[in-house]
Amino acid sequence: MIYDIRQTTSYSYGSYVPFAAHVLRLMPLPQPGLDVLARDMLIDPSPSEFSATRDFFGNATTHITLKAPHNRLTVESRFTVALTPGPLVVPEETAPWEAVRRAAQATTSFAARSPVHQIFASRHVPLDAAFLDYARAEFPSGRPVLAGAIGLMEMFRRDFRYDPGATDVMTPAREAFSTRRGVCQDFAHIMIGCLRSLGLPAAYVSGYLRTHPLPGMPRLEGADAMHAWVAVWCGEGVGWQELDPTNAMRAGTDHVPLAFGRDYSDVSPIDGVIFDSGRHSVAVAVDVREHQSGA
Repeated sequence: MIYDIRQTTSYSYGSYVPFAAHVLRLMPLPQPGLDVLARDMLIDPSPSEFSATRDFFGNATTHITLKAPHNRLTVESRFTVALTPGPLVVPEETAPWEAVRRAAQATTSFAARSPVHQIFASRHVPLDAAFLDYARAEFPSGRPVLAGAIGLMEMFRRDFRYDPGATDVMTPAREAFSTRRGVCQDFAHIMIGCLRSLGLPAAYVSGYLRTHPLPGMPRLEGADAMHAWVAVWCGEGVGWQELDPTNAMRAGTDHVPLAFGRDYSDVSPIDGVIFDSGRHSVAVAVDVREHQSGA
């Protein structure tokens, strides 16, 4: 599957900002199952300084500095990617979850995708007895790790309600868990917390979810959303398997990965520092469409 993706993020400031420095994570890099065919980024106003690099986890990061006064900022990222999903792992054929936990704890590699980075508490994901109690039912002794993780994901569909008004980007995972409401970021953080509280490695994946209009309805420009889901490590040989707790489904050809980390703080699309004395607003539009040859 080949997709053309465009994300436009527009900031409007209540006063002129004399200086700003930002880190952008809005571009994909090639990885197994994902080829980047084209990519471009437009920034207005033009930054005084611009550099592109990779962070520890291998995510594409763009550093910009704006030294001229400005009261708005628009960043538009555009790219074309080809998705080629690997073989579908049979959940019941994965190792028992206790064996995976032992293997993760015994890992000596500190490579970017090593499970060792994903078993501890992180900025937005605590280890919590409530998470452990919630997840325990799906992980009886000897259950295959991916089967247990899928069972946990399906519990979210039953017990949690998608409610964009219930949380914001800074809502603690414990709070979203207690109310059983939130959005994809909350559900990803909670599921990661549940898995890590069991001792299982779980990571945060940001990206895009291709949406499909209802029959007879036109497709809307910018109606697709930035999304978040979970990668659970299932042992050597199987590696990371991606699950979408918001939609209770395994990540597939509708999921376009962008960045990988411990939680949202590692993959925030736009982060940084501004000097501003007034309020500011932000608008985000995302468009994900199948690539048309010759377009």
